[in-house]
Amino acid sequence: MKASRRKFLKTGTLAIAGATLYKSELFNFMKKEELLGLQLYSVRDDMKKDPLSTLKQLAEMGYKNVEHANYIDRKFYGWTAKEFKKILKDLGMKMPSGHTGLSKAHWDESKKDFTDKWKWTVEDAAEMGQQIVISPSMDKTIYQTEDDLKQFMDIFNKSGELCKKAGMKFGYHNHDFEFGNKLGDKTVYEIILANTDPHLVIQQLDTGNLYHTGARAQDLLKKYPGRYKSMHVKDEIKVEKGESGSNYESAVLGTGVVNIKEVLGLARSTGGTTHFIIEQESYQDKTPLAAMKEDLAIMKSWGY
Repeated sequence: MKASRRKFLKTGTLAIAGATLYKSELFNFMKKEELLGLQLYSVRDDMKKDPLSTLKQLAEMGYKNVEHANYIDRKFYGWTAKEFKKILKDLGMKMPSGHTGLSKAHWDESKKDFTDKWKWTVEDAAEMGQQIVISPSMDKTIYQTEDDLKQFMDIFNKSGELCKKAGMKFGYHNHDFEFGNKLGDKTVYEIILANTDPHLVIQQLDTGNLYHTGARAQDLLKKYPGRYKSMHVKDEIKVEKGESGSNYESAVLGTGVVNIKEVLGLARSTGGTTHFIIEQESYQDKTPLAAMKEDLAIMKSWGY
């Protein structure tokens, strides 16, 4: 009995140690998959004036990843995909995602295919090394009726298939109208989530845009587990008149009402989030670049 017990204890200890090691390795792998970045719309005026200098300052702060908000005539901030990729590489930066709106004009109904303009969007994103092509918001004509919206969600899924062929994901970024508008008894957002294939279309949850509508990021992360590969990390403060005509505007992380630390914890545990993209659109008494420096320091102090 004693020998058998010793053998059991030895085997059991090894099993526990192995399980602990496996869990540790799995956690480390998950941590490695995560990335922290900045949506360049946060410094939009600086990017208009001097994009190269702005990128250099962001790199010096410690930003390693950026997300674009400017793609016009096959150029990012005035540079081709190859040129912009080199600029970022020389600064020790990458662009894992970017915002380019998918509209009705990008789909040729007669050919049942995307126009060259959207195909180029995907091609240039792949050249940049993006993991996700994200469409931010949508035109009002798309969600006039539930059937209209469902039909366009089919195009979203097709865009997901196109991006998949290029080794990427397609995604959608919410604003506020998705929660403030209903078609029948469902919100626009509920219809979007119900009619997009999660294997083809990921959601980029903006934690601040929805706040003034009464929707909460925490509730969405619980309701739609695993749907949020990407997140716009944004805090909000109450003001007399803020963004989008609401009584809220974005502010330095941790200073507002969003309870952003709780949101981030849920994003990691249930949301399936690996891309944590800082965005701040209002700055109170700070310059945009000074605010970005503070945001990055706060995220790093929280373990991101």
